[in-house]
Amino acid sequence: MPFEPRKLVRILGIDPGSVKTGYGFLESDGVKSQHLDHGHLALGSGELPPRLGKIFQLLTELIQQWQPDEMAVEQVFVSNNAMSALKLGQARGAAICAGVAAGLPVFEYTPKMVKLAVVGSGAADKAQMQHMVGLLLNLEPPLQEDAADALGVAICHAHSRNRPLHVPTRKRRSRRWR
Repeated sequence: MPFEPRKLVRILGIDPGSVKTGYGFLESDGVKSQHLDHGHLALGSGELPPRLGKIFQLLTELIQQWQPDEMAVEQVFVSNNAMSALKLGQARGAAICAGVAAGLPVFEYTPKMVKLAVVGSGAADKAQMQHMVGLLLNLEPPLQEDAADALGVAICHAHSRNRPLHVPTRKRRSRRWR
């Protein structure tokens, strides 16, 4: 069978937030990833609906500028503060709507999956994430937290997009001789 080069895919990674939403663009063949752009949308404080509209509008503009093939978004984690979790979920929804409106397939990853893919530990802290994202994409430190997390989501997707994330395992019965 002849060698087929891996397809280069442009990915938009999103770390949603109601005050800051991180974004990162990279191109990847599934093995090597190249950084294109990153940053965060500073949404400020105030009423939530205008901030959600800003997420949708600014991500729509970035999608038009960079023309990604796929979008990866970090899933909401369960928080002790229900109101914060609801706002985060709404910010995430605004980001997903921008991707869907542009015709992008949207993929979701838990924070633990992202940390495991980037750092090798699902319990990695923010500093470890920032450091490893910088190393993997050859970026000069310091990386802003939200942008580093968004690039981490994109890296996670790039490395797992052609592989099953969960391999089902069978419980083995004990086979004792009687």
